[in-house]
Amino acid sequence: MLKEFRAFIARGNVLDLAVAVIIGAAFGRIVTSLTEDVIMPVIGRLLGGLDFSSYFVALGPVPANLAGSTDYAALKKAGVPLLGYGAFITQAVNFLIVAFIIFMLVRTVNRMVSVFEREKEKSAQVPAPEPTEVALLREIRDELRGRPPSSPSA
Repeated sequence: MLKEFRAFIARGNVLDLAVAVIIGAAFGRIVTSLTEDVIMPVIGRLLGGLDFSSYFVALGPVPANLAGSTDYAALKKAGVPLLGYGAFITQAVNFLIVAFIIFMLVRTVNRMVSVFEREKEKSAQVPAPEPTEVALLREIRDELRGRPPSSPSA
């Protein structure tokens, strides 16, 4: 079983997947920061200067000590059921950014593969040079054909 596990881990696909997951997680944090710290504040400013991620509707009773609070995190921590549509919209924008970046990445890779395939087809069309021995034998044959037939000696 240990040998099978080592063979499984040593496969290139597993290692590539592990690297992709780690890079994806780091990339996700960058996109989250871009969305929450750059894009959403600008959108919030354009829509009235409020923190867009704190848009919510309370669906249940709010504790007396938090009555009138607009702090989404504090209300959520207190166990108040909230419909956090601002947080949802923030995550939707986050998704759109990631999807667009992945689209651009796949588009670029597809173009590079297409160029590579075209170059591969061009190189396949060029005939390989014939071996030197074949060329020499062909020259000897042609030279022998060009000589007049020799008469048999008596």
